[in-house]
Amino acid sequence: MSTVSELDLNLDNLFQPAWAQGKSESNKFAKFTGNEGVKPERRFNDKPGERRAPRRDGAGGGAQRGGSKFGDRKGSFRGGDRRNEPRDRPAPPPPLPELHVAFIPEERGVEQLARQIKVTGRAYPLFQIALLILDKAERYSVQLTKKNSGSAAQPLFVCALDDSPWTSEDEAVAHVLKNHFATFYQAERTATEPPKGVYTFVAQCGMSGEILGPPNYHDYQNQLRKLHAEKFSRMPFDQFKARVKIVKDEAVVKKWIEDQSFKTEYNCLNVAEPLKLASLEEVEKNFRVTHKDSIIKPVETLTVAGLASRSLRSSGLQRLIRQEWEHQKFFPLPIATKLSQQFAHYGLQFFKVNKTVTHVSVARPTFLDIASTPVSENIKRIIEYINGNAKCTRKKLIEALAPTPKVPKAVVTEIPIVPVAEGEVAAAPVKPAAPEATPEQTAVIVDLHWLIHQGAVLEFADGRMETAKKPLPKPVKQEKKVAAAKPAAETEVAAAIETVTPETLVAEPVAQIESPVENTAAPAVETPVQPEAPATTEGSAA
Repeated sequence: MSTVSELDLNLDNLFQPAWAQGKSESNKFAKFTGNEGVKPERRFNDKPGERRAPRRDGAGGGAQRGGSKFGDRKGSFRGGDRRNEPRDRPAPPPPLPELHVAFIPEERGVEQLARQIKVTGRAYPLFQIALLILDKAERYSVQLTKKNSGSAAQPLFVCALDDSPWTSEDEAVAHVLKNHFATFYQAERTATEPPKGVYTFVAQCGMSGEILGPPNYHDYQNQLRKLHAEKFSRMPFDQFKARVKIVKDEAVVKKWIEDQSFKTEYNCLNVAEPLKLASLEEVEKNFRVTHKDSIIKPVETLTVAGLASRSLRSSGLQRLIRQEWEHQKFFPLPIATKLSQQFAHYGLQFFKVNKTVTHVSVARPTFLDIASTPVSENIKRIIEYINGNAKCTRKKLIEALAPTPKVPKAVVTEIPIVPVAEGEVAAAPVKPAAPEATPEQTAVIVDLHWLIHQGAVLEFADGRMETAKKPLPKPVKQEKKVAAAKPAAETEVAAAIETVTPETLVAEPVAQIESPVENTAAPAVETPVQPEAPATTEGSAA
């Protein structure tokens, strides 16, 4: 089970430039020159300047082949008409299972991300975080759900031995008998009479290499059809039969005779009374009657770990999950919706920038009117500086309002070199300590922290800061004019009521916030606590 450290979720690295995110992967196309697929120029020798020899009359010409100059029009240049020849085209893949696939972010990873957002106070694009979750399988789990509950719905089964999902009962049974055979049965091999007669050759499958026996052996046709049904059922039987080859090797023939000199029986385990079965067909029948209902169970929904979902034994489910993953990598709306619900549980807020990009942060944008709100002089300076500088960052703000005092350069003195004896470790050079923040810088940082957690200042993932803008007034719907039959005095009163000044309107929030949870109560929002203002900051907004 993955831990929080294994998830490697760091929002700071996510929005760094490519050169700062670590070593780039090696170029997978370095060995290609760009001339792949281009036919090389024909050369008759390597001597420069020598011309091509003239063509002899009739050498390779169309007249010598009984055709015109450009060959027989009824056929191709190579002779014969190939348009009607049968081609061995691969069979199309079966249709995908009709199941609903959902990617669920790992709960501990979401908790780690929420903690980073609260500590930094920055606003991060929600869809970029969703793509960060999809990058690694350890960061999510896959939930498979049946679309319909009727009899025509796509069935879904789970194997209780390894929690593997399956779309058909036959596939699940074949999986158990192949991978968990020793749990239910034990093979026992006993000697028997070898096949009578003299055999000099045997038939062998050209694809799997399995020996089928001589074609004139009484059990040959059964073995041939059995192998086709078990491993090559999607291939036409005639095409499969054409791949069988005759082998006259004495070692191969001898091995087949030795295999036929023994018979294999199967003892049933975990049963009340001992039972011995003669063939694998009887084993499958016994498993379906005795163990199937307790091992293979139908389910309506099933959750699979992210790493396990990439190596499922069911090819249909693996193709379905892969297709949905690629679709969400292009547009991760479903996982972003689930992620917003989980973030809301931790008290985070959501807003849109330019009515398009959804961001998640510790607070919603809230306009702070410094002209009418009693705040400290330090907060006014912060707001005014951010409004006056389009690309303001935290570092620029602190250096502008509370610059770091210049330290005089120290006199460089030579450090004597102390010899180190054998077996001793030389002392590491002492790095100069980072300069501590001055009291003025600390005051700016404290006030900036309060502004960010109140929503008055927005600090984005790239470090850029903005102030929450003043909301636009709500449009007022004017009432219909009163009919002309009413007295003029009443009409004048009505006109006076409809005339509303903008100052009396109720302002909207800075941005429309879409609630991530539909038809549910709003989660409890963690109210940021205003830090204690330093002695120099008086009159901070409550």
